[in-house]
Parts: sequence; structure tokens; C-alpha cells
Amino acid sequence: MHAYNRLPSSGHSSPSTPSSPRSRSPRLRSTSNSNSGGGSRVKPSARFTSGQPGQRTLAHRLAWFILSVLLRRQGIFLFAPLLYIAGMLFYMGTVSFDVVPNIRHHPAPGSLYRSPQLYAKLLPEMDSDNSTAHAISTIWKNSYRGGEWRPCINKSSGGLPESNGYLYIEANGGLNQQRTSICNAVSVAGYLNATLVIPHFHFHSIWRDPSKFGDIYDEEFFVKSLANDVRVVDKIPDYIMERFDYNMSNVYNFRIKAWSSISYYRDTVLPKLLEEKLIRISPFANRLSFDAPPAVQRLRCLANYEALRFSNPILSLGETLVARMKERSANNSGKYISVHLRFEEDMVAFSCCIYDGGEEEKRDMDAARERGWKGKFTKPGRVIRPGAIRINGKCPLTPLEVGLMLRGMGFDKTTSIYLASGKIYDSERHMKPLLEMFPLLQTKDMLATPEELAPFQDGCHRLYCLPS
Repeated sequence: MHAYNRLPSSGHSSPSTPSSPRSRSPRLRSTSNSNSGGGSRVKPSARFTSGQPGQRTLAHRLAWFILSVLLRRQGIFLFAPLLYIAGMLFYMGTVSFDVVPNIRHHPAPGSLYRSPQLYAKLLPEMDSDNSTAHAISTIWKNSYRGGEWRPCINKSSGGLPESNGYLYIEANGGLNQQRTSICNAVSVAGYLNATLVIPHFHFHSIWRDPSKFGDIYDEEFFVKSLANDVRVVDKIPDYIMERFDYNMSNVYNFRIKAWSSISYYRDTVLPKLLEEKLIRISPFANRLSFDAPPAVQRLRCLANYEALRFSNPILSLGETLVARMKERSANNSGKYISVHLRFEEDMVAFSCCIYDGGEEEKRDMDAARERGWKGKFTKPGRVIRPGAIRINGKCPLTPLEVGLMLRGMGFDKTTSIYLASGKIYDSERHMKPLLEMFPLLQTKDMLATPEELAPFQDGCHRLYCLPS
């Protein structure tokens, strides 16, 4: 701006008024010049003519208006987030979300059952293997420098002190769990100086086996073998049972945690035994820790390797099966491999592992779990991770995997295999690759006649006991 000059300028006697701001604007100045009658016409600059209102489109006018409002009133920026959100909502309303992006999930190594693919890859190599090494000819060689293995169980010869009371246990589970329970019961009874009552076998809804101790094991031999270490009786005396109205449910029952230490029995069970003179432990499977003093371990070994002998009917048929198996293994000098597969339906169901049976397998396993362990696997809060179970190596080996393992150990197609196991789950499908790898495979049903097996059909545990 030019200040108002009160002093006369040179050549002028009167002061000049300041020029109007409008006249100093280039746009207005060019317009006024063009409208004046005389003088040369000044051509407007292209910089300004392109923005003339008459030449703008509707979009340009709208953008110009919004920009001018924003520049004049900066408070409008407070509404910018709302405008952004409104724009995003408008945009999202025009996009379809029916198609979900495909995100590929790569399972962890070892979490899936892929043995069939491995078998298909290795089969040509196994069929073309012409190596002369035969594992069955070397596996029986004794590698012990002392010449032979000798039992290390030292039997007692002295008498036993007065008993502290009677111990009654219920062996639950399958055949292996029952045998372990018996060995643990002998160890606990000997450690507590208790009299062991012949173990009672718990009737389970899965195996539905009514067999008693004497049906599977030689009871007389069991009592005699332990005579110098643990007292064993077949029944509780009447003067003891009279106190409990001859009802075992009235006897104090310990609910002991799995894998309890032997010190727990000394500190907790023994005082009650001395007080009651008869205690009951049910269930008893896996109720003693493997980590035990040498004296306890000795009693375990004594029960397992010396005292427990199968009953005469089982031993007799077992010897017959062994003789027939040797005859069918003449090409290997009567030598054969015995394999105990643990791929029965209950084993697969309890493991919660997933194989390659698809939806049918899932239905079978869900039904088996509910039938055998009602609610155990479906209770709220229980999370089952089949992939993690497989990575940790807790899935039962399929017949195919057992066959691959044996072939990897050097056993070829000429090896005779005796298969000792229960009914294999989905046997037709799972046994096919094992029979391809070992065509000389035999089972008890192949070696024995139906008449010979008939006496054992009412108890699956006795049938499983047939030696291999």
C-alpha cells in the first residue's frame, strides 16, 4: 500500500489519492483495459483465462468451492476423519466379500500321516534290492562278551515278618496294563510288608472279558514263586470281612494318582493299612512310579519274569503254535520274527491320532471313544491336537510303518513273520502293504484250527496271550 502523502509532489499542487486495490489486481486491470474505449487491448494471460467460471465444468466448480471453504475455515479439518470413514464405508459397500482370500496353511513337519506316500516312493527300490545280507541270520548272535545272559534276580530264602494287613487291588485296562498292575502290586505289598490278595481283574466295556486271574495265569505257581518275598492269598479271611459286612465296597478305597512314588505308599497308605488291616486300591493301573529303589525293582522283576506264568491251556496251545511256525520257517532254519501290532480300534481311538481314513475314520474313532470312555474326550476345555501328538511320537504304528521299519532293519520278503495282535482296525486296507512286504506272514488263525481256538473265544485276553 502507498501511504497518503500530505506534501505536494513535484509538478503538482494538490495531493494525489491512493489508487484503489481493485485497480492493482492484474485480473481486474486486464478486464478494465479491455472494456475501455481507447488504447490497445491487453490480451489476458492463459494462466487466468483457463480458470474462468464460464469455462469450468461442474466437477471443477465443486472442487474449487470445497477447497475455498477449507482454506477459509480451517476448523473443517476436524471433520476430516469422519469424511474418511464415510468414504471407506461407501467404498466397502460397493465391494463383495463373498469370496474369502485363500490363505494356504502349511502343516508342521511330521504332523501328518504320510507313510503311504513314502511306501509308494520306496517300493520300486525295495523290489529291486538284491543284497545278500539277511538280518534274520545275524540277529540271534549273542553280542554279550560274557557268553550268555543270566538272570540277576536274587531270591530270598528267609522267613517273612508278621503281616501289616491285607492289600486288595483291581487291575484295570488291557492285558499289558493288567500285567503291569500285578507286578506293581507285588512290589507295593512287599515294601509295606502286606499280604497280597490275588488281584481282581476289572471288567471293561471295551474288552468285555470276564476272565479271572486263574484263567490267564498259573495261580498256584504265582503264589509259590513269591512265597519267600511276599505273602499271597486267594481270599480274605472271614474274621476280616466280617468287620465290613462281607462287602468290598465298605472297605476303604485309596484313589491314588498315576505314577505315585513309593514314598507316598509309605507315608500315606501304610498308616491306613495298620489301622484298618485291609485296604483297597482301585483302579491300580500305572499307580507306581518307574523310579523306585532297587529293592522295589527287584520285586517287580521277580513277579514279571519268574512268578507270572500262563495257565496250562494257554501254554499248551502256545507250544503247538510255535512248533507249527517253525515248520513254516524252514527256509530260515526255523527262525521267524514275532510282531505284536498295537493297531486295534481302541488303541487308535485312545491316541486321538489322524490317519488316512477320512470322514469314515473320524466317525469310527468318535464312536469308539464315546463307547469306551464316555465324555472323557469331549468334556469342556479339553483340546486335542492330533498333529502335536504325532510330532511327539505318540501315535500307534500302522502295519505299513512296522513293515517299513522291518525292511529298513534288513529283513526281506523271505522272512517269516508271526503276527501277534488283536483285531486290526480296518484290517483289509491297513494289512495290504504289510503282506506285500512280507508274504510269509502268519497269524494264530492261520496256524490253529477253529476247534483249537474255540475254548479261548469267550475271553479276548486269553486269546491274546497265545505265545509268539
